[in-house]
Amino acid sequence: MRIQNANDIRKQFFDHFGEEPEVIVRAPGRINLLGEHTDYNEGFVLPAAIDRAIYLAFSRQDRMQAEVVAVDMQEELISLPWENPNAPEQGHWAIYPYGVMQSIRSLYPALIPGGFRLAYGGNIPGGAGLSSSAAVESGIIFGLNYLFDWPLNRLEMALLAQFAEQKFVGLQCGLMDMYASLHGKKDAVLQLDCRTQSHTYFPLDLGDYELILFNSNVKHALVDSAYNQRREACETGVSVLQKAGYDINSLRDVSIELLDEVRNDLSSEVWKRCTYVIQENNRVQQICHALEGNDLKGVGQLMKETHDGLSLAYEVSCPELDFLVNAAMDHPGVLGARMMGGGFGGCTLNLVHREQVDALAKSLQSQYESAFPLPLSWYHVTPQEGCEIIWKKDLEVISY
Repeated sequence: MRIQNANDIRKQFFDHFGEEPEVIVRAPGRINLLGEHTDYNEGFVLPAAIDRAIYLAFSRQDRMQAEVVAVDMQEELISLPWENPNAPEQGHWAIYPYGVMQSIRSLYPALIPGGFRLAYGGNIPGGAGLSSSAAVESGIIFGLNYLFDWPLNRLEMALLAQFAEQKFVGLQCGLMDMYASLHGKKDAVLQLDCRTQSHTYFPLDLGDYELILFNSNVKHALVDSAYNQRREACETGVSVLQKAGYDINSLRDVSIELLDEVRNDLSSEVWKRCTYVIQENNRVQQICHALEGNDLKGVGQLMKETHDGLSLAYEVSCPELDFLVNAAMDHPGVLGARMMGGGFGGCTLNLVHREQVDALAKSLQSQYESAFPLPLSWYHVTPQEGCEIIWKKDLEVISY
């Protein structure tokens, strides 16, 4: 079943464990207005937590293990001892709680608590590029931090979740997804500086426009995709520049002019990848100025430029995503459209006048389902708070 709120997961927790949870956490998914594949290059990103989330219910227990159930996976409850050398298979839902527990053992062994029980589920579409896995990891850490009175701040929690994703899930991701899930703010995007690991909020006042996601229903699996290859290409470009004598640490330090100095020493593929990242960093700065000036037309234009870069230079799009973006841009009332997330499937993000949303959805659904053997689903999203406690035992629900 799909978990939609605190009451849903509270009931499921009771059904599985025969007791009330002590605390329920809401851990949101995220969109990214701009800044794709810049995070692991020490660049800038512009994400927002959204009103689709994972809901996690916790209680303590005496045994030194976790009893965990992912209720929307319709699988049996599993037990995960803290000292557990046997990882679940890659792709199994339990790899996420397992990875978090083993990361705590690696980085914060003094914090290892007693055991706990956990039930979780949510309404973030899987494989849609909305970072459901980061929400699970962040939500588990946030809940345990509260349940056992740990002293971790939100940045430390985000870094711990990133470590779990990299070390145990196997995806060499940047910090953005976890950071956004933990630091989101209602009606705002946050510009994350991935070098300093600090952020600035920008109000997202869209007026008569709305953010709409169209889900291609092409399921991406980033660990099995070319994601890690893209990161390696960026690292290759940096290495060539360093060997040429330039004092740089990442593509954050590189201009197009500087990259052109070593173009003959780069393969065409590496040059294209690096060019995209440098241009995308610049676009994040430009879109923040556009937001401050309420220039929604400029926001939309930069979104489309990002899609073109992701499709043609970084080559992480796919025919379905390109089709949806091009069809949307041809429709009245659409200021911008682009693929969103790591790539190879998932959603497009669209800036659409509210009076055209229904007509756009109907038109795209007809065109898309005629062109591809896949359904098209769509969602309205709004920026929302990051991870938060939404229910405590013996108290009323304190949030949605």
